[in-house]
Amino acid sequence: MSTYLHASPIYGPVHSRRLGLSLGINLSPRDGKCCSFDCIYCECGFNHERIAHQPLPTRTEVATTLEATLRRMADEQRLPDDITFAGNGEPTMHPMFADIVADTVRLRDRYCPDAQLSVLSNATRLHLPEVRKALMLVDRNILKLDTVDNDYIRRVNRPVGHRYSTEETIRWMQTFNGHVIIQTLFMHGTIDGEDVSNTAASYVTPWIEAVKAIKPQSVMIYTIDRDTPAPDLHKATPEELDAIRLRVTEAGFPCTVAY
Repeated sequence: MSTYLHASPIYGPVHSRRLGLSLGINLSPRDGKCCSFDCIYCECGFNHERIAHQPLPTRTEVATTLEATLRRMADEQRLPDDITFAGNGEPTMHPMFADIVADTVRLRDRYCPDAQLSVLSNATRLHLPEVRKALMLVDRNILKLDTVDNDYIRRVNRPVGHRYSTEETIRWMQTFNGHVIIQTLFMHGTIDGEDVSNTAASYVTPWIEAVKAIKPQSVMIYTIDRDTPAPDLHKATPEELDAIRLRVTEAGFPCTVAY
């Protein structure tokens, strides 16, 4: 199916199902992906199909472009609800990620102090102290945990160039002492003839136990919304998502759903 890339370093604003009027920051090149996962449902496509030829945006480029955009939006009286690090890959892979976050906090406070600052991360670089410190500066530290099944992660999220462990990831999430939002995608479908549906109790129940262990400030669950590079993937149903949300709230955590 067709997929798309975001402009870099700033794109939008877009109306996000989860974050409102969101201004995006893309720390990957504008012409390709830079990601430590190669998710089969990624709206930007598979990594090998999106090899970048342009450089990463610089710290100065990000700050300059963001400030110009916020000035324009202020003049238009249309300030964002949220400024989100997302884009064509994993934002924490940028070597200046921590400094760029600090710059963004400063600009947010100057131009739109009521806006939330969010990072959408796959949580693969939480072992780095500078990444953890930067994530503590944002309002919404949104970290991916699609399951606690390592085999599922290898089939679906497909970590690139490193050993991924859900056990280690959960331990690192616990170090934020509640300053974390868990983000999980539920879906149906197959890849290479293997079932990748993760709405059954065999997936949801241990995932709920992980949520209890992490003690996040909230949980975001969602399903496929745009085209995916793997063709045989399908949405989880609203009924399935509502049932999962109920289990999360019964466990004591706020939970939002994007259908």
